[in-house]
Amino acid sequence: MTFRSLVLGLVCVAAPIAVRAQVVPQAAPAGQVRVGPRGDRLTGPEAGPVDIIMPHIIDSHSIELPYWGERELPRWKPVRIGSVAIDVSPTKHVVMLLVAAVLCMAVLIPAAITHERHHTARGSPKGFATGIEAMVLYIRNEVILPNVGPHGNAFVPFGLTLFFFILFANLLGLVPYGSTATGNISVTAMLAIVTFVVVEATGMKTQGWRYVRTVVYVPPKEIPFIMKLFMVPIMTVVEIIGKFTKPFALAVRLFANMTAGHVVLLALISLAFTFQSYFVGLAAATMGVGSSLLEIFVAFLQAYIFTILSCVFIGLMRSAAH
Repeated sequence: MTFRSLVLGLVCVAAPIAVRAQVVPQAAPAGQVRVGPRGDRLTGPEAGPVDIIMPHIIDSHSIELPYWGERELPRWKPVRIGSVAIDVSPTKHVVMLLVAAVLCMAVLIPAAITHERHHTARGSPKGFATGIEAMVLYIRNEVILPNVGPHGNAFVPFGLTLFFFILFANLLGLVPYGSTATGNISVTAMLAIVTFVVVEATGMKTQGWRYVRTVVYVPPKEIPFIMKLFMVPIMTVVEIIGKFTKPFALAVRLFANMTAGHVVLLALISLAFTFQSYFVGLAAATMGVGSSLLEIFVAFLQAYIFTILSCVFIGLMRSAAH
């Protein structure tokens, strides 16, 4: 894995996600805050009780910082394409994606440099670089190469980028003042679209003109001609739908798992304020700690599942060429 491939992969994954279409909410004045059905902030005495769950899950144009409190992010003029207004202003989840990308580079690149220096000096790495090497080798040798098929080293940077980028994005939601960007369907959809493009581009490159067979169903020669007339249009539709259900499943699985974990954790915490009881608060805090530990496991698991399924889809497309 070269440094250039790692940086290029991070940019390819993080950059397209930052630009997405969304509704432009009005800035909320000071006062009591409640989140509306579209994620906008409702103010005034008619706003009612403050919602502590939805602001932690949904995206917004403000971010909470230690000592500075809640700060509004810059608002840019929407880009208009015909009658459609596209808001390209940074949001909380976009900031978290950039932080995840920076953390990936800040952790992996120095670890790679240290690993190379130690390997040259003493023949083996030591310290933090050893742990990073173990993770990289496991993802490379047990997840990427066995699933993408023979001569799959070209896909190692992409697979490692997916795993570590999603992992850091997942874990940022467990950090104080952080937010889980992968709990946003727009983010997981873009990750799935990037994977879809890689899979289909791999199929076009490895199969050549035979790539058409992955779109149009070609029945075996043994099937009678009459059956072919019925099977070809039906199975062709199934093949086309199958191409889009794979990235759809990737996006929804990651989004649902990361969102559900935070909903459960925040619901447990809200029990203490709902019942206003020390006994309930202690029980809720205990269950919250257990839920947080489970979320750490889920963060690693979902990054692993997204990566391995992406590699499986690439391997299926490559194997069809042989």
